[in-house]
Amino acid sequence: MNIDPAVVKAFAPTGTLRASINLGNPILANRDAASGEPFGVSVDLARAFSQHLGVPLELVVFDAAGKSVEAVSDERADFGFFAVDPKRGETIAFTAPYVLIEGFYLVRDDSPVHTNAEVDQPHNRVVVGKGSAYDLFLTRELKQAEIVRAPTSPTVVQTFLDQGLEVAAGVKQQLEADAAKVGGLRLLDERFMVIRQAMGVAKSRGPQAAEMLGAFVETMKTSGFVAEALKRHAIAGASVAPAA
Repeated sequence: MNIDPAVVKAFAPTGTLRASINLGNPILANRDAASGEPFGVSVDLARAFSQHLGVPLELVVFDAAGKSVEAVSDERADFGFFAVDPKRGETIAFTAPYVLIEGFYLVRDDSPVHTNAEVDQPHNRVVVGKGSAYDLFLTRELKQAEIVRAPTSPTVVQTFLDQGLEVAAGVKQQLEADAAKVGGLRLLDERFMVIRQAMGVAKSRGPQAAEMLGAFVETMKTSGFVAEALKRHAIAGASVAPAA
């Protein structure tokens, strides 16, 4: 495929395509314990996109979503993988989502909270990963409960335990895994949000760059690439987003 050199330049002005990878969402990216190298669905997509453009790839790795967003917005990275959110959309042009992920609440077994509707009460403190999709969403949605921000999404349950908080919010699979390790915790019965995970590029890179990235994501979905990546990395609980 012939790609307009101007678009390649828009994505990789340094000659190397810098992908912002967030390790704070274990469904999409993790670090190999032996080699220390990042791996996961978002890493696979980043490599495929660099091959599509015909430029070398550099992974710029962060431990939290907010830092990953800032890197792309500030053009310290060229594109990234984010939950779609209107606040982030002020500086980032999102593709349609490639994966859908569920957000859930976690409480102690003896908690009086049994439904999502009971979370938003003045006596409840809800811990979220700072700058995560849950943080942005619940900051808008919760009117009475207090939001407490953990440094990263993977530290939410530990913060919840250490500070004796009432509710933890995050990726269903992360919460389930942490609950299994600790014991005495339970998830509420229904999700409070569906997170639309998309690729994104700074709006300053221009509309052609955003259009190309969007077309790439659609190809990755319809070709089966995303589904195969989820299977290869043994990811349960996330689904391929429907075609845009």
